[in-house]
Amino acid sequence: MRWLRLVFRVFGWLLTPFLAWAASFFGAVGGALIAMRVEDPVDGLAVTALCGAATGFAAIILWLRYLRRSPEVREVLAVTEDGTPDTVEMALPGSAPGEGPE
Repeated sequence: MRWLRLVFRVFGWLLTPFLAWAASFFGAVGGALIAMRVEDPVDGLAVTALCGAATGFAAIILWLRYLRRSPEVREVLAVTEDGTPDTVEMALPGSAPGEGPE
């Protein structure tokens, strides 16, 4: 059961960068749809990149704001308020080295 907890913890750690990547991808797709109407290809590429960056940045700001306001989500995902892995909680109560068989 401990390995399952570790899998979910790693998933929680990777959720923040995955969320930013997915948001920037969908923002770039939206930007590409807008860029189809731009005549200059370089300007169209700039619109696509700008939309992707803006969407990814906005998503990560909203996600971090949500993490700061929800201690339950932080505890489940094992992350701190800034979305980094909470390695202090790795040693669960009663699971210190030398205590019990595991």
